[in-house]
Amino acid sequence: MILVYAISSIEKNYIYVGMTADLDERLKRHNSGRERTTRFYAPFRLIYTEECSDRVAARKREKYWKSGVGKEQLRQYRNKNIS
Repeated sequence: MILVYAISSIEKNYIYVGMTADLDERLKRHNSGRERTTRFYAPFRLIYTEECSDRVAARKREKYWKSGVGKEQLRQYRNKNIS
């Protein structure tokens, strides 16, 4: 099983979408600054997860969430969780 996930920077206006088989370890890597792409936006909080049966399906969903429509939905999830 592969998870597609979205994290939101707590301090900056930044949402990252990725996929992983080990979500806990991946979140630790993001929050500790070990991921080059997200290093300058840490710390993060998880705002969305979705289970996929395989990497092909996960990649399709990841691409959707990275699109304009998908990112807009994620912004709404982030804003609901802040209130």
